[in-house]
Amino acid sequence: MERVSTGIEELDRKLSGGYPVNKATLITGVAGSGKTIYGIHFLHRNCAEGRKCLMIATEETPEDILYQAELLGHDIKPYYESGQLTIENIFETRSESIGQTRYGFKPESFDIELPNLIELIREGTECLVIDNLGTFALRVSKKKLRDQFDGLNYLVRKKGCTTLLIMDESAHNLTNQLAEYSVYGSIRLLVKENAYLGKMERYLCIPKMRSTPISPDMSIFEITSEGSRFMKPRREPC
Repeated sequence: MERVSTGIEELDRKLSGGYPVNKATLITGVAGSGKTIYGIHFLHRNCAEGRKCLMIATEETPEDILYQAELLGHDIKPYYESGQLTIENIFETRSESIGQTRYGFKPESFDIELPNLIELIREGTECLVIDNLGTFALRVSKKKLRDQFDGLNYLVRKKGCTTLLIMDESAHNLTNQLAEYSVYGSIRLLVKENAYLGKMERYLCIPKMRSTPISPDMSIFEITSEGSRFMKPRREPC
């Protein structure tokens, strides 16, 4: 199976070369676990390799994302300015809608269903990141959500996109982890205390990746000024 680099060498090795091409991979985790950073790694590498990329952002502005990437040593601003990378700013629309409601103006409803995001994907887009799906997941019934996830996955495959779907852990759990059934693979990021060292650490595990031999080992990683750096893996259950 053809693969596309994750932008992180250690993760590429774990996934037999990277994310499966033209498939959707789900990344879940708590706040601060590094979800958006994994999206930035993916976009940076694939822009550098000449692919057309898109990020649909629901919680951050393009300026925030570009600044985060710069701090990680993964400057994506040149690709954004050239048009090779597009960042669709759903965050701003959502914020305006909330603001209008709060201050008594007639709200413009933030009523976008997941499959309708396909309208934002320009022709020729090869790599897609949607961050954060939790914004959509809590607004619909579980049955409708499963249908929408299935519809979105079908449509992005039809568009030819290798896709990262990022979702916060709270929304993932509240929706009975339905998203995990629709995607081709999933990666889980955790933050928890290392009782031996008395400090908090970040962990990664891969519960699912079809057509890929995956290890049950958890990997410890750090977020540095050069991005994510994996440490010696520890064998623990997810």
